Amino acid sequence: MERIYKYLKKCGVYFLATCDEVDERQPRVRPFGTIIMFDGKLCFQTGKKKPVSRQIHNNPRIEICAHDSESQTWLRLTGVAVEEPRIEAQRQALEAYPELKGMYQPGDGVTEIFKIEHGNAVLSSFSDAPTTIIF
Repeated sequence: MERIYKYLKKCGVYFLATCDEVDERQPRVRPFGTIIMFDGKLCFQTGKKKPVSRQIHNNPRIEICAHDSESQTWLRLTGVAVEEPRIEAQRQALEAYPELKGMYQPGDGVTEIFKIEHGNAVLSSFSDAPTTIIF
């Protein structure tokens, strides 16, 4: 999992896919940039008022895709996003991404952290065999 965390941190931006809460057949994809390791779990931050939060609560199955242009590799990760309610996780995320402190504060009722469980990540390139990491 540490390898996945470092990869996503290096990429800076990754794309998170969820299912629409109204039409579950319609995927929704958006760029994300927050990733932390909290209590041994890969976690990301969002706001409870955003559609992505409602979509995850409605259907917690997610997929993440990231590309590292320097190494010409990409990562696809599937898993289940589970809300991490502890204020400590919110503090850690906002310390790691201080630019978000203008919009979010730990314990504000808006900040939300999700941990990824039942993860399956595949790291691929054009030159090497894919590497699968299950967590």
